[in-house]
Amino acid sequence: MSTATSLRWLVVPEEVAAEPSRDLVGGKAWSLWRMRSLGLRVPPAFVVTTDACKAYFADGGLPDGLVEELATGIRFLEKKLGRTFGGRDRPLLVSVRSGAAVSMPGMMDTILDLGCNDDVEAALATESGDPHFAAEVHRRFTGFYGRLVLGCTDELDELPDTAAVRAAIVDDIDASVPADPWEQLQAAVAAVFESSRSRRALAYRKHYGIPDDLGTAVTVQAMVFGNLDDNSGTGVLFTRNPVDGIREPYGEYLPGGQGEDVVSGRVTPEPLSYLAARWPAVHAELLDAAERLDREGRDAQDIEFTVQSGELFLLQSRPAKRTARAAVRIAVELVDEGVIEPAEALSRVTADQIRTLLRPVIAAAAADTAEVLATGVPASPGVATGLVVDTPEAAQASPGCILVRRSTSPDDVHGMIAAGAVVTEQGGATSHAAVVGRALDTPCVVGCGAGTVERLVGRTVTVDATPGRIYAGTLPTSAADESEDDDLRRLTEWAEQATALRASPIATLEPVFDADTLAPEDLGDQLPEIPPGTKTVHGAIFCAPDGVRAALDAGVAEIVTSHRLPVLLAAIAHHRRTS
Repeated sequence: MSTATSLRWLVVPEEVAAEPSRDLVGGKAWSLWRMRSLGLRVPPAFVVTTDACKAYFADGGLPDGLVEELATGIRFLEKKLGRTFGGRDRPLLVSVRSGAAVSMPGMMDTILDLGCNDDVEAALATESGDPHFAAEVHRRFTGFYGRLVLGCTDELDELPDTAAVRAAIVDDIDASVPADPWEQLQAAVAAVFESSRSRRALAYRKHYGIPDDLGTAVTVQAMVFGNLDDNSGTGVLFTRNPVDGIREPYGEYLPGGQGEDVVSGRVTPEPLSYLAARWPAVHAELLDAAERLDREGRDAQDIEFTVQSGELFLLQSRPAKRTARAAVRIAVELVDEGVIEPAEALSRVTADQIRTLLRPVIAAAAADTAEVLATGVPASPGVATGLVVDTPEAAQASPGCILVRRSTSPDDVHGMIAAGAVVTEQGGATSHAAVVGRALDTPCVVGCGAGTVERLVGRTVTVDATPGRIYAGTLPTSAADESEDDDLRRLTEWAEQATALRASPIATLEPVFDADTLAPEDLGDQLPEIPPGTKTVHGAIFCAPDGVRAALDAGVAEIVTSHRLPVLLAAIAHHRRTS
């Protein structure tokens, strides 16, 4: 990709181009350039930049010149594909999706099939020879646009046809989807910009310390159709298992579906073995592409793909969200493969992830006689006990509770952040709930079946997300030991070599300051003041990242802790930030 000199707000793909700035085009569009540069098959696209997003909020609307540049971008796609946007012969449809430089769940879902209207539906029916396919494309687009751009709150996904969806939108918000594709596109771009400042996006950025002024890019990409015929489908592939980090393909495939069907969690897809058995050549091409992206990206990749009439198209590749267990395994294995050095492996694992990994598990035999209330697909391991609630607002009001939903969407992120565990009735291992659960390292079980919400809400349950079971009541737990895990042991050895701070189970240097001896009223909301000259600090408050930073800034040489690795990683991260 390169930025043409005549364009201020767009980046348009060209045959030969330099690597674009991720800050300018966002991670999703940058991944399109990366895949295309490797010779992989990617539908053509153009990108509205993050600069345009910033100008949108500064100007209070689409910045001057953007409307004209959108037309230029569409003409590029038309020329590339021999199609016409809004045309009655070989019509061009596009997807519109957000894409910040930093992965940021919480922004607007992708709008698929934009550019559809009554005339385009008729043209699609003629071209494909399948009026049902054309009608389904129109119905889906109308629902996407009504919900994401117009703000309709009614459930539109299950309505039978476009007329029913239109009627529901009018009934709910007294608005209609415009027939003009150009009006559709301009409003969709504005809606993506607006979503970057939605409550759920703000909650995610606050939780992870991401600045609010980064903005988002908008990728406009030619549609490929996983629902075109019996030889079409869509899926998600992880190059390494995002649950345990094992180096093997992990993913799902939905025959006859479109991309949002898989990640939404509204349907349960097939395992990748289905694709391998049905279309071995496509499966082999996918695995070859995955291997190249994993190697070139120097990390586990999360790849979205569509198969249209037996032809594979790659839509996105990005570093995979993963559990703490997977993060540790992948980091160590990449060192063993000679891809990264130990110092970089330490930068890919956080102190919080190690603390998560060392958290309690259900005690041996404790589950043998416990009542199993539900079972599902393990999506993000861990154990949590709490009262079951069924709305994100209730979860936010009761941190640590168990959030149970039919499926989750970006609207639920603030509740998922607050919850101790997440359970869904629908969806598979690559659904929204699963992906966000892994990103938050929150125990998550998906696909538990219809009626789960009704059965569980209001009860106290224990979620054991490693086998995917939900038990009645509170079950006893036991804690793990980092010295018993070979990957954790090796990371600890590397971390000890990377920082001068000592992390020990007992104090070896004098004088010692022991925060555990302080009275509760002496602690307050702030870290206790460390006396000058202190060499060793003791107390749980100094094992958290804030405590480690305070100890280092006070010249402390040793922290007493039963788990050394989280303290060492926090120290290394602090050195990295201050050096």
